[in-house]
Amino acid sequence: MSTAYARTPRGYTACVSERNGTEGVRASDEATIVLAPNPGPMTLDGTNSYVLRAPGSPSAVVVDPGPDDPAHLARLAAAGPVELVLITHHHADHVAGALGFAELVGAPMRAFDPAYCAGAGPLVDGETILAAGLALEVLHTPGHTADSACFLVRGEAGPAVLTGDTILGRGTTIIADPDGALGPYLDSLERLRSLARAADAPVPALPAHGPVLPDLVAICDAYLAHRAERLDQVRAALAALGADASAEAVTDVVYRDTDASVRQAAEASVRAQLAYLRGERG
Repeated sequence: MSTAYARTPRGYTACVSERNGTEGVRASDEATIVLAPNPGPMTLDGTNSYVLRAPGSPSAVVVDPGPDDPAHLARLAAAGPVELVLITHHHADHVAGALGFAELVGAPMRAFDPAYCAGAGPLVDGETILAAGLALEVLHTPGHTADSACFLVRGEAGPAVLTGDTILGRGTTIIADPDGALGPYLDSLERLRSLARAADAPVPALPAHGPVLPDLVAICDAYLAHRAERLDQVRAALAALGADASAEAVTDVVYRDTDASVRQAAEASVRAQLAYLRGERG
């Protein structure tokens, strides 16, 4: 199925409506990164908000408006007219400013989670969205969270995939147990790898945090190998601690060198790994 959008008329402030573009880092001919000012242990340099448009298109799609920071949202609005807002998942560093931003620019907003939809229905896996001169394929990629989405952008120079937090530009993502689950996450990585393998050239990954990665197949290979290694470490920890060992105890062994600032994230990933190994959840 495909869905086309046209921006609904709505007033802009003068400083926004007089501009047709915004400062940012060009990730591809169709994608510009506007970095949100929310760096941290979990967000790396900050959230990458994406402005998408085909070359020459007067309108844009904004993916993940990010935190409720007026200056950041104004920079995104300056890329207008914005005809659609898309959300990769519901975590606050992606959506805290999203509803207000959609209202500001008068655009519908869509996500897999209905709570983050406005003026349009939830995303549908496999649908093609026609907006800003682009065809965007929606991929449901649960694992990091249940509502995680990626977006395949077929540009003039070839495809690229906006990966949200399913794949990061540096390091690896967490499985946000109990919302996220390891089984679906492994399936999502396999799906992305298969999609990229079918392309004629390496497919870039455009993550929600960190730098653009040049080869989606290579990063999926690395992520899957990392998850297999972690599962082996958890199995070894259970062999030493006992089959009923707690997530906290396993984290002490498997993530013993992890910084305290990301300890909670490590425990969430261990809970997901234990649930996977014990067959409690995916």
